[in-house]
Amino acid sequence: MGHHHAHHALHLKTLAKDSGATGPKNDSWQVKLNDPAMSVMTDFRERAFFKVDADEHIDEALKKMRHAGLRAAFVMEKHADKLLGMITAYDIMGEKPLRFMQASGVGHNDVLVGDVMEGLGEIATLDMRELEHASVQSILDALQKSGRTHLPVMEYADGEPPHLRGLFSSSKVLRLTEDSRRAAQAR
Repeated sequence: MGHHHAHHALHLKTLAKDSGATGPKNDSWQVKLNDPAMSVMTDFRERAFFKVDADEHIDEALKKMRHAGLRAAFVMEKHADKLLGMITAYDIMGEKPLRFMQASGVGHNDVLVGDVMEGLGEIATLDMRELEHASVQSILDALQKSGRTHLPVMEYADGEPPHLRGLFSSSKVLRLTEDSRRAAQAR
């Protein structure tokens, strides 16, 4: 299956004294709208993805998300590598819990993540293969068109179920493109 990689000796090099080398780039770098979409994706190969349990109370889940500085979490089956759904801070803070309470006759203390999450059939996702040539602008367009705050990215391998590869979050994309959007409006 895997590609055969020949072993090449790696070249070591010293930096020029005046190379102006810098530390790692962090999230605060600015992204242009025509940059590759991948530059604003949270890649789960590089970063742990955030999960909560379906039977967790929504307030508890929201507290964990806030603590992690995130607005979305994935719901996995306990003790299994099976994606059940996704929940966002907006699902919890919006009218979904209220609608569920009215429909099922339970009180706020009984509303669990599984009751208000988006199940697999409801989540709008993107295909990793299509992102290779996509721009940041096309991600903004997709977020806007979908009306979602988060779009998970699925990777498809032959004969395997799709797996979660990454996530686009509108707040992160908007934060990273702030300057270039302002420049575009000023034109």
